[in-house]
Amino acid sequence: MLAVARFVSLTFAGLFAGFLVTVLVLELSMRTADGAVYTEVRHVELIGLDVLATVLLIPAAVATAIVAAARFPLGGAARWLPVFALLLLVSVFVLTFAVNLPINAAQHSWATPPPDWAAIRDRWQLAHAVRTVAAVLAFGCLTARRDPGAVVR
Repeated sequence: MLAVARFVSLTFAGLFAGFLVTVLVLELSMRTADGAVYTEVRHVELIGLDVLATVLLIPAAVATAIVAAARFPLGGAARWLPVFALLLLVSVFVLTFAVNLPINAAQHSWATPPPDWAAIRDRWQLAHAVRTVAAVLAFGCLTARRDPGAVVR
């Protein structure tokens, strides 16, 4: 069971981190776009990216929680790295629900960008950059963890 949880944790956390990096690159590429172009691209993004994020983040967090719980009695890096990874993934959830999802919901209704569209974009992109760093660090914690007694080659 632990081997499966570790595989799911690593796989889905890695896919999720890669997904967030890809979205960050896309968003940063659009920094010079005008409001109409930005709104059109966001409408396309919102068609399925929220679903993909959910499909990747939930299994990553659940499997990481299982790994963290199983490794907690061991102490050292075997204990703390999965716990840190879980805390980072939970912080992604919190930031997503506090900032990104409310902005996504508002952007669904934009027929034309509002006057403050650039400030809204900046807030979304800043929150997204923070959650991207958290997801990449979580994946790093999961890949850095060594099993007790494992041979490092």
